[in-house]
Amino acid sequence: KLCIFGAGAVGGHIAAKLAAAGNNVSVVARGPHLAAMRERGIKLLHGDRTIEARVRAAASAQELGPQEAVLVTLKANLLGGFAEQCAPLVAPHTAVVFVQNGIPWWYDERLERLDPGARLARAVQREQVMGGVAYSANEIVEPGVIENHVPGNNMLVIGGADRRETPILERLRAGLEVADIASPPVEDIRQSIWAKLAQNLWTSTLCTLTGVTVREVQDRAALKPLAAQAIEEATAIARALGVAVERAPRRPSGKSSSGAAHKPSMLQDYEHGRPMEVEAQLMAPLALARAAKVHTPLLDVLVPLVAAKAAARGLYEH
Repeated sequence: KLCIFGAGAVGGHIAAKLAAAGNNVSVVARGPHLAAMRERGIKLLHGDRTIEARVRAAASAQELGPQEAVLVTLKANLLGGFAEQCAPLVAPHTAVVFVQNGIPWWYDERLERLDPGARLARAVQREQVMGGVAYSANEIVEPGVIENHVPGNNMLVIGGADRRETPILERLRAGLEVADIASPPVEDIRQSIWAKLAQNLWTSTLCTLTGVTVREVQDRAALKPLAAQAIEEATAIARALGVAVERAPRRPSGKSSSGAAHKPSMLQDYEHGRPMEVEAQLMAPLALARAAKVHTPLLDVLVPLVAAKAAARGLYEH
C-alpha cells in the first residue's frame, strides 16, 4: 500500500506509473485535480505513450488507512499540511519518503525555518524518515492530466536519513524500476540532494530572474558561464560539508540536467502566483555555506535577488 501525498505534477507522475504497474496506490490532492482523479483516474502523457491509471483519490489522510510507504511530494514550503494530517497514514512500520527540491527539513536542526515549531519532527520518527530526490520534469496540463517532458530519463533516488539500508527501501526501489522510474541505490542520499541542488541553484535563480527556460539559459553565451559558476559554488558547499557530489547516481541519460525546454518549478510558481520554495532551495544552502565558511560570490548576489522578487509579489516571506 502506497500513498502519494501531494499528487501534483511530480507526485502525479509517480502515482500514475506505480498504479499502472499494478501497485495499490492512493493519492492525497485537492481542488479540480482531485475531482478529476476521482472521476477518471490519472492520465500521463509520456512521449508517444499515454498512461492511464486508477488510484484511490482523497482530500484528506483521514480517508485512508496506514500505509507501507508514503511519498510526500508537496513543495517544501507546504509540508506543514502533511504534519497536521499524516497520523492516519503513518504506522510504526511506515516509511515516509520526503521527495523535494532543496535542503530537506530533517537535514540540519539549525535550519529551523525548514520545520517551524518542529511539527514534522514530532509527526514522524527519525528512523522512518527517508529522503527522495526526483529528476523528472512534469506539468499539469489540465486537471487529472500530467505531461512528462523527459520520457526515458526520469529518476527518483531514495535513501534513509540515517543512511541505513532497509527491506522497504529495497522494495520501493524495485517497484519504481518496474514502473519505468529509475531508482538506483545511493551511498548517502545527501549526495543526490546536493547533486540536484547544484542544478537547482542555477535553474531556480537564472530562470526566475530572466523568465527563460532551462535550455535557453544553457544556449545563451552570457548566461551559460553563470550557470557553471553556480554549480561550482554549490559543489564547494557540499564538499565542505563532507558530501561527495560526484558519487551521486546519474540520470538514465548520463547527464545531470535534463536539458529540457521547460521552465523550472520556481519560475512556474512565480508566474502562477504560488508560494515559492525560496527557503529550502536557496536560503538554506546559503546558510550552510556561511556556517561552513564557503565563499559563494555569485550565489550571494543571485539568491537575494530571487528572494526580493518573490517577496515583492507576496510569494515568500523571510
